[in-house]
Amino acid sequence: MIPGQKDNFISGLTEDLLKIKMKKILITLTAIALAACTGKPAFDPASVADATADQVTRVEPLSWWTGMKMPLQLLVQGEGISEYNVTIEGGAGVSVEKINKADSPNYLFVDVKVASNAQPGTYYIVFSKDGQSFKYPYEIAARREGSAERTSFTTADMIYLIMPDRFANGDPSNDSVDGMPDKVARNLAFGRHGGDIQGIIDHLDYISELGATAIWCTPLIEDNLPWITYHGYACTDYYHIDARFGDNDLFKTYVQKAHEKDLKIIMDIVPNHAASGHWWMKDTPFKDWYHVFDTYTGSNIVFSTNMDPNASKQDLYIQESGWFDRTMVDMNLDNPFVLKYFQQWAIWWIEWADLDGFRVDTYPYNEKDPMAQWCAAVMNEYPNFNIVGECWTTSIPQLAYWQGGNENKDGFDSHLKSIMDFPLHDALRAGLVEDNPGWGQGILRVYDILSHDFVYHDLSNMMIFPGNHDTARLGDALRKNPDRVKIAMAMMATMRGYPQIFAGDELMFVSNNLRDAGDHGGLRVDFPGGWEGDEMNLFTAEGRAKATKNTDGLEVPQGQAADLFDFVSHLFQWRKTKDVIHNGKTMHFMTRDNTYGYFRYDEDDVVFVYINNSLEPKNIPWTYYKEISEGLTDGVNVMTGEPFEVSDVTVVAPQSVLIVEYQK
Repeated sequence: MIPGQKDNFISGLTEDLLKIKMKKILITLTAIALAACTGKPAFDPASVADATADQVTRVEPLSWWTGMKMPLQLLVQGEGISEYNVTIEGGAGVSVEKINKADSPNYLFVDVKVASNAQPGTYYIVFSKDGQSFKYPYEIAARREGSAERTSFTTADMIYLIMPDRFANGDPSNDSVDGMPDKVARNLAFGRHGGDIQGIIDHLDYISELGATAIWCTPLIEDNLPWITYHGYACTDYYHIDARFGDNDLFKTYVQKAHEKDLKIIMDIVPNHAASGHWWMKDTPFKDWYHVFDTYTGSNIVFSTNMDPNASKQDLYIQESGWFDRTMVDMNLDNPFVLKYFQQWAIWWIEWADLDGFRVDTYPYNEKDPMAQWCAAVMNEYPNFNIVGECWTTSIPQLAYWQGGNENKDGFDSHLKSIMDFPLHDALRAGLVEDNPGWGQGILRVYDILSHDFVYHDLSNMMIFPGNHDTARLGDALRKNPDRVKIAMAMMATMRGYPQIFAGDELMFVSNNLRDAGDHGGLRVDFPGGWEGDEMNLFTAEGRAKATKNTDGLEVPQGQAADLFDFVSHLFQWRKTKDVIHNGKTMHFMTRDNTYGYFRYDEDDVVFVYINNSLEPKNIPWTYYKEISEGLTDGVNVMTGEPFEVSDVTVVAPQSVLIVEYQK
């Protein structure tokens, strides 16, 4: 059913519901009478009426599986449901262990045991009260083979970030949906533009051709607030895809089709906050289901309170309990039922949709110990799974604190496998636009960031990125200079960690809001070619070759889009098979002429990267690099395929990058 239609649906069934209720009472009385004569249980599911919409509104998780490590706890919502006893019928191995009442009489939290001998199939949750009962079907399915051992994204991957509403409109019929007040308005920067899951499916070949091996979409689950819902970060239903993007079945199809093209799927999730319009806000299960203040209190965003030995408890409380926004209420993960709910829906999506990874939004805003338990639960179920957290800080020691396994002085372990490298992001953007740098500026900013790699626990599990949906467009940050964009992409393809590219940065998209290039509505531009009637189609080689203007209408040389795409595609297709990039070590060299040379190396291969960020041609200082360059022969220019030998007379053009691969 489309979200928002439930009220109309129920009101339209008034007469049918009355008939069902009368039938239920008759069946129940008959069952009781038979029980008195035969001695059989009065509440045989075969003789108990089905639950109606006014009796059980929700049961979550929507289904479950045999062989799971996570204990199953059902959230049951229905008017006065707390007055009922609960049992489960349908076969051996599935039973109720404990019934937990909430503060609201309209909820039960039912602990269900799914034993090792449980068989897949439909079971019945039986609710009984005062000699009457009704049943609710619940599916316990078999896990797909090898599900627990699934692999995830690694250093061998390049992640392509998509904001679905702005990528491609594959199904105009769902642009606006009855019962969802935020309608399509493509002319508004903060309006919905109509992009959807079908649009992504339609362009999987483009993503694959680019060299990406994984897709991270900003949230696709329901965000049904009255306005500014296109981004999806204010969830109103954790178990359903937003109807304007598609539905659950289409999402599963999207994952399957991506897998057929060797593309992994990473789901963006938000445990920290839910929308003020979430269905449970009208009647929360517990009074402390979310953080409540006398007046609106936002987070102070002082993440240092999590590790600062001098921090006050009050500052820490406001940091982790304050709301993210007036429309985004802060969930209380210290409540064990909230935490279990969030653990289970995460695991449910992995298992149900066959996901390959998670990206966790606003990670340090959460209560850190419950979130560590959340991560541990997911990793316990899927030991090879990867979770990357958005820990937005430029402090390298604070960033390192959040990565699981780090030896923190306070003993805290987040169990969060991966972190996003914001310090490198900032250094790259600042350094590449400094033509006459002072001490420690220019490309040396990148050198300095990598010189702190000793702080991190696991360099292989760091997401590196030149931009994303929350930062100014790379094209704007690099002053619409395609040569600098190429340098940024070359660094993403050759540095430690695994790269993430925001859709359109490979073509130097710029913001269409010249007043503020960092404005979210302006930088999240539509991908030309994703909408019927678009003048340009940058998804095709022909369209890229013909393109003569970029996304803010500025004229650009014809063929520039094609040149950029070909450069980035060549790089990341090459990167796919280069284990020395995925797992090799790094050696870099510091110079003060706005150039940067570094080597990625292992026992078999060496890749040399030289960046000339200056405005003048530069000779490569081979003698300065001799501790690693000496003896290297049979080099090949990665971009041209031409032979390349170590020489003191090699000249590299201004604002350009050279990449050479050698075999030892």
